[in-house]
Amino acid sequence: MKALTLHAPGDLRFEEVGEPRLAEATDAIVQVELGALCGSDLHVFHGRERGLDPGTVLGHEFLGEVLEVGAGVERFRRGDRVVSPFSTSCGACPPCRAGLTARCERGQLFGWVEGGRGLQGAQAERVRVPLADSTLVEVPAGMDLEPALLCGDVLSTGLFCAESAEVGPGRVAAVVGCGPVGLMAIVSARELGASRVLAVDSVPERLALAARFGAEPVDRGAEDPLERILDETAGRGADCALEAVGTPASMELAFSVLRPGGTLAAVGVHTAEHLPFSPAAAYDRNLTLRTGRCPARSLMERALAIVSAGSAPIADIVSHRLPLEEGPRAYELFDRRLEGCTKVLFAPRPTARGSGSPRSAGPR
Repeated sequence: MKALTLHAPGDLRFEEVGEPRLAEATDAIVQVELGALCGSDLHVFHGRERGLDPGTVLGHEFLGEVLEVGAGVERFRRGDRVVSPFSTSCGACPPCRAGLTARCERGQLFGWVEGGRGLQGAQAERVRVPLADSTLVEVPAGMDLEPALLCGDVLSTGLFCAESAEVGPGRVAAVVGCGPVGLMAIVSARELGASRVLAVDSVPERLALAARFGAEPVDRGAEDPLERILDETAGRGADCALEAVGTPASMELAFSVLRPGGTLAAVGVHTAEHLPFSPAAAYDRNLTLRTGRCPARSLMERALAIVSAGSAPIADIVSHRLPLEEGPRAYELFDRRLEGCTKVLFAPRPTARGSGSPRSAGPR
């Protein structure tokens, strides 16, 4: 089958790779109908996160049709349409039972293979899904596929960010960064009842989407966002800040716009060694800081409910829909924000599976 593979920072290839095979009785093989390019994919693409084996298949956002299942899979069978979170989870270990599925004791990230161990990604025609019963979610009948796909990562992460920031009725939220996750954080903040959402970015396409989703855009290229947010809150500052970029500058801004006693939720993937503010500064502001990987699986049913409610046209974040073979170009568009690129979806063109006898599907 064909897939996008990373061989070194910046060395992305569309090439033939081995077919995924059932390795455990709890596995499923999914034919990818839709995949996506995520901002966190750029961290490995640029080498900010290291350790990936050369030739690893990238990607962790996907939706598709179940092709085959192991004998231990009970909830799914061939032909079911499913969407996946970006990591697998068992649903039974202490972190999973606590709702922290991103830290499952048996969990793996799609698109991370290091030292020969790990899980290949989903920017491919097909993908192996371990722990299928507790990882995959069936797409509701009649739901549009593009917004359903977004529930596996960016919408669930935006919801996690808004909840972590303690957004609620009457509260003023500041969203720093209006990429796909930041835009979904805006949608989620509105769903949770925020009275106002001030959204900071400098990219015109993103700011326009922020306004469409119910936020008040703050163009940091044209005005000082700190001054603007203080002016909008009578000098008090925002009640909660939602950081969705992953840079020291974005983290510092999110900290600076908060009122004393405010809550900062950071879901951007940070690679810096230190926070841009000191423990003393946090102490002096009575800051609550929450950060970490989103437990996407535990939030996906709620994310799908947001899609079903139709309160926001969340698929409008998608600017480009490309075949998988245009993956290298897609990374360039997304990385350099060319052609108004905000979010790229991939539609792999499936080919026949490789040689070998087909495996029978296990019981539903």
